[in-house]
Amino acid sequence: MTIYLAREASKVWRKVCAETTTELPMLREKWPLLLAGIVFQYIHGLAARGVHYLHRPGPLLQDLGFMALPELGQDKNYLSECTFVFIFFSFFLWTFHPFIYHSKRFYTILIWRRVLAFLVASQVLRIVTFYSTQLPGPNYHCREGSSMATLPPPNNVLEVLLIN
Repeated sequence: MTIYLAREASKVWRKVCAETTTELPMLREKWPLLLAGIVFQYIHGLAARGVHYLHRPGPLLQDLGFMALPELGQDKNYLSECTFVFIFFSFFLWTFHPFIYHSKRFYTILIWRRVLAFLVASQVLRIVTFYSTQLPGPNYHCREGSSMATLPPPNNVLEVLLIN
């Protein structure tokens, strides 16, 4: 039994090494685009924080989505976060499966480049819409009466640039 496991482990190790040698030249070529996509995630965070300074709470708007799906409530808001984390990490692990399994259908670097490109395009549109509309947010911390509905004016530049 140990001989079989050792043989399979060496096959997996060879597959990981082969995929790494294939993907590293692509990473060397595509790293500026990947880095730009990652840096834009920070820019999106800055824009979201900036709009939080401008936000003025108001009454909730009527929405068919909120009418069809009832709110979870503040005591169950962790369900949303857990669902997001599960989906994100499942996708993250799935993109690295060619390093282990034999079916090679895509390159991990190219998938992440495409994902980041779509994220940047979507987030540019999102930034434009939330700066141009200024609608009241439906989340609990954005509602009237919440202490977090509006951020106080920043005292220095670091308060704006450091995203918590």
